[in-house]
Amino acid sequence: MKTNLLWFLGLYIIGIGKRFLCANNASLSGDSCSLEISPSRIVVKFGDPVSVSCVASRPVRVLGWESVIAASYTQNDLSVQWRVDSLTDWIEEPICYGVFFTAPRQCEEKLNIVLYKKPDSVSISLVNHSSPVAEGREYHLQCEVQNVAPVQSLALRWYRGKTEVYNHSFSELSPATPVQVSSTLLIVPNRADNGAQYRCEAELQLGAEGPQPPPTVQSDVLSIAVQYPPDFRSPEEEILDISEDSEMVLDCTAEGNPPPVYIWTSSILQEQADNQAVLRAASLGPGVYTCTASNILGKKSKQFVIKHKSKGESNKTH
Repeated sequence: MKTNLLWFLGLYIIGIGKRFLCANNASLSGDSCSLEISPSRIVVKFGDPVSVSCVASRPVRVLGWESVIAASYTQNDLSVQWRVDSLTDWIEEPICYGVFFTAPRQCEEKLNIVLYKKPDSVSISLVNHSSPVAEGREYHLQCEVQNVAPVQSLALRWYRGKTEVYNHSFSELSPATPVQVSSTLLIVPNRADNGAQYRCEAELQLGAEGPQPPPTVQSDVLSIAVQYPPDFRSPEEEILDISEDSEMVLDCTAEGNPPPVYIWTSSILQEQADNQAVLRAASLGPGVYTCTASNILGKKSKQFVIKHKSKGESNKTH
């Protein structure tokens, strides 16, 4: 028995050097390798167990698996298992081989194996800046993904609220081991974007053999505060006719972030009115009143012209 085993092992070792030649000859002759791996493609989470079967469809002298961590062979059966209790080898490429009694004498099949690892973390930030941002300027958001594999299966999606605004793939990269990658999104915010929430989502697209739904890790939400200069809803000059002793209301409310401060000026006012959006008084006489709303990003002014109404005339506002 021991002699037979040594003979078969010797035959196998000699055949290794001829394997590719034999495989090429088999391909040229059109003969089948007669080996089938089941499943032919597997997707394994880092650290999980794995078991794959290799079956020969004709009598075989030696049937086995070449593997760095779990080599095995058989002389009597038409099938042999490749088993690993915890797969942690990122470069493992198991090969099933067969040494046959008839031509082609030797052939092999390689197992298509994908070892994956979800990211440790996904984070989002403003590049070289912090919120708030200024309206109309360019900013970059960065999404960073830590320790993910295989990176070529990674799809990184950017969202503004519930809307996807950008999709970044890494198919051009080749590392099998976990890596750190990042993606950048250019934004030019306006005042409508004030309070907008951005996030990114890392998804491993591992195919039909992979887990369903695909493994996904999301970042926290990044809320963007946008600063913008004051603006009036109706910036045009207002002309108002008044009757004697009637109370006037001059509304200078403007929208801005930070909230604007207000200054009223007029040759009629006895003193300057500070930080009042609405000027209300019965003693406002005829004349031109200028309101200026300002914040750190700019200022806007608006004029109110008060005229005395002649008797018998109705109130007018222009």
